Amino acid sequence: MNLASKARNAQSPSVLVLGAKGRLGQAAVEAFAAAGWRVIAQARSVGYDRPEQNIEFLQCDVLDTARILAAVPRVDVVVHAVNPDYTRWDTLLPPTTEAVIRIASASQALLMVPGNVYNFGADLPPVLAEDTPFVANTTRAAQRIAMEESLAVATQQGLRCMILRAGDFIGGTGTWLDMAITKSLAKGVVTHMGPDDLPHAWAYLPDLARIFVRVAEQRHRLPAFEVMHYPGITASGKEVHAALEQLSGRPLKAKAMPWLLMQAIGLFSPMLRAAIKMRYLWQRPHQLQGEKLEKLLGKISTSSLQDALRSYVKKPQAGEDFLIETGTGKRSGF
Repeated sequence: MNLASKARNAQSPSVLVLGAKGRLGQAAVEAFAAAGWRVIAQARSVGYDRPEQNIEFLQCDVLDTARILAAVPRVDVVVHAVNPDYTRWDTLLPPTTEAVIRIASASQALLMVPGNVYNFGADLPPVLAEDTPFVANTTRAAQRIAMEESLAVATQQGLRCMILRAGDFIGGTGTWLDMAITKSLAKGVVTHMGPDDLPHAWAYLPDLARIFVRVAEQRHRLPAFEVMHYPGITASGKEVHAALEQLSGRPLKAKAMPWLLMQAIGLFSPMLRAAIKMRYLWQRPHQLQGEKLEKLLGKISTSSLQDALRSYVKKPQAGEDFLIETGTGKRSGF
């Protein structure tokens, strides 16, 4: 980095993205960097796909708070994008939350945390507003409620925190979209997770990351603790299917998610068992209402469903077959 770049960075607001190699972490790094922020990207592994001049990398575990604070003693914003897999939430969620609180408090930063709809329990209502009561009737709901309560308590000791609640992510890998809904798209099949007429809350990651930036730019207007909802994209299974058909340029078959088969396989897979417990999200209509966010930022524009889903579709060239992964790890024509 040259002297001119260092001078610009010294005058720019700064953000520490914890978990910068994850889905939201990568999107947040790109969005803050594009907006001119000095970005410190923390991750356990080195490197980043698209490095920029105003991105610095910090390789360490998020629980190594001493090392992080030695490298970043002061920062304007901390984005908590660390998310252990479901099977390790019991052991990792509490210490991770404690570490993130310590980092944000010591660096005198606004802590920004992505929330989800788990807090509302298995019987979540169709419209989720900021004042909709939490219901701890699932393990994940209880864990997320406890996490948010610990954040609220920490604000009484000087932490500044805002939670931005959003729906299921569109983008990246390891999501319902790439692992289930579009997994057989090359074969001309869309997997439907539940009844195809139920509204479902989605968040396109590039859009959500830009909202993080816009809220961060208004950090001085926020109270010590705030929860806002990002409405994102509300779309039913039928609407997702139609968008994928339009992007593919051909009719696609609908296949129901084989939940019973998954339950049988889940006997041998802790991760799959944990995922199956979230089935209720596909059996309950729900959407997020974002009045507080709109009051802070004004009109919120979102990408179209088609644009959000575009990366999941590979349209063949003339004469080209769709390619699918085979069980042997080789690729073959279909």
